[in-house]
Amino acid sequence: MSASRAERPRLLLVEDDSQLGPLMAKVLDEVYEVTLTPDGGEALDLARDRSWDVMIVDRRLPTVDGLTIVETLRGNGYSVPMLILTALGAVQDKVRGLDAGANDYLVKPFEFDELFARLRAIRRVGGGEGPFVRIGEWEFYPDSRAVYSPYDGRIILTDRESSLLQLFAANPQRTFSRADILRAVFSATDTPGTVDTYVHYLRKKTEAGIVQTVHGRGYRLGSV
Repeated sequence: MSASRAERPRLLLVEDDSQLGPLMAKVLDEVYEVTLTPDGGEALDLARDRSWDVMIVDRRLPTVDGLTIVETLRGNGYSVPMLILTALGAVQDKVRGLDAGANDYLVKPFEFDELFARLRAIRRVGGGEGPFVRIGEWEFYPDSRAVYSPYDGRIILTDRESSLLQLFAANPQRTFSRADILRAVFSATDTPGTVDTYVHYLRKKTEAGIVQTVHGRGYRLGSV
């Protein structure tokens, strides 16, 4: 499953390796809207001029190195989550990167599964999502209406979608009739068909199994 083009978070990738950079951009493009630059000076300009959801910064770069990029941006109050990527794996190198203001530090060579997981983690912390509810492999943050998928990263729900999922998540063993859901989530003017419509929307945005149909009775939280 890949994130829809309209919902993909924006990622600035700062990597000067002519083979690794394009490869990373291609793989990350499954989830993120990626902009790749090999130049540290250009990275600073891009960070200041555009809005980003997360950054990956190589440690060793031409013109301006990765540590300087992170230190400069943090010194100017820049709060976007940043991950430093480098071949320098000594403890003192990691300490310098984190002290410079990076949210995380990943040593080359790396596995893309780990990179994706670390990006999800720093975006959760950096984004101030609030407390979460775990639903199988998914994480649901009611305060920000965000769901973190093991495949797509961050997905934003509408108010009604979020309220519906929150109802199920707060009562994981209970089956709700359409009338129950109408009273808890929707208004008196809505119809039972509205419940079916929003269950469909929620499944389409997340995963079909996140809401289970109990035939003849209604819906309940699924196991995903």
